[in-house]
Amino acid sequence: MKRKIVVLMTGIIAAAFLTACEASKGLETDEVKITQYKKVEVAQVQKPEEVTDEKVDERIQSVLDLQAETKEIKDRAVKDGDIVNIDFVGKIDGKAFEGGSAEGQDLEIGSDSFIDGFEDSIIGHKVGDKFDWDGKFPDNYGNTEYAGKDVVFSIVLNSITERTVPELTDELVGKLSENAKNVKEYKDEVKKQLEDMCELEYQNTLYSEIWEKVLDNAEVKKYPEGEKEKTQEALKERYKKLAETYNMEFEDFVENQMQMSEEDFDKQAAEVAEQSVKSKMVTKAIAEKENITLSDEAYEKELKRIVEQYGYESVDALKEQVEEEELKATALNNLVLQKLAEDCIQKASGK
Repeated sequence: MKRKIVVLMTGIIAAAFLTACEASKGLETDEVKITQYKKVEVAQVQKPEEVTDEKVDERIQSVLDLQAETKEIKDRAVKDGDIVNIDFVGKIDGKAFEGGSAEGQDLEIGSDSFIDGFEDSIIGHKVGDKFDWDGKFPDNYGNTEYAGKDVVFSIVLNSITERTVPELTDELVGKLSENAKNVKEYKDEVKKQLEDMCELEYQNTLYSEIWEKVLDNAEVKKYPEGEKEKTQEALKERYKKLAETYNMEFEDFVENQMQMSEEDFDKQAAEVAEQSVKSKMVTKAIAEKENITLSDEAYEKELKRIVEQYGYESVDALKEQVEEEELKATALNNLVLQKLAEDCIQKASGK
């Protein structure tokens, strides 16, 4: 009998211990109940890959390409790498076909933008030349109606432009960077930028996984009065202003640009607003529980992160487009996620 009581008591203690552990991973207030926000299990997120010298060179080359100078050419024929402006008409069996004609088309020779042989046929011609090129669509061409068929393009060469891409020198570095003074420092700077971008992408993916799980574990017991409606209206106002930039009525804008009716927009906006308010409430509850506060210093730091996260030009540009209340909510959410990421459990698929 005593042994059975001991076993029973052990079971009770174990159950109580497990319940206490689960409770310690969640929280409950008058407004929300979160069954678990600590040690949440999420799908494993791949760690950032190493930033190699090759990747650094590729990024720098893309920057140099943007610095290229262009010059219109009139005294020579087209060569590989030139940008030409052409008119052309394509015909199959003597008849023009849909998508086979254009006027004033810019084309970089060597870009392989057209079917094989088209760009090569322009090399050697001069401005004003009119000529035909006989070609053939590849058998695996995307449009099966044209695949494998012979085609004739009548081409007019309107202009030739030469692009000169600068070499990376210490002098050019002074124009490209505020901090780097020479090529080596600039390469180190670009490498750090790429590493930061990879890390930010990793964090964003992980944070998204964590927050989705936390929200799934959360239940709103009582929404603040009128908050969902206020958020929905603010969302609609943003899209109305966007419609104005297109010189369109809001109803026409959502129908043409978003392929939905105004009624469907309102339904979707209501769902987004509810999720937004829920996210803010859960963020606030966790922040209070974990004593996470948004100091002025932390706020400014998070603003810079938000700029990188969403691709704004600067913090000032961000502040002009987004209300301070929204920015502070996002910044606080970032701080909460940083805390939750410290003890989350990433699990590989199948484990």
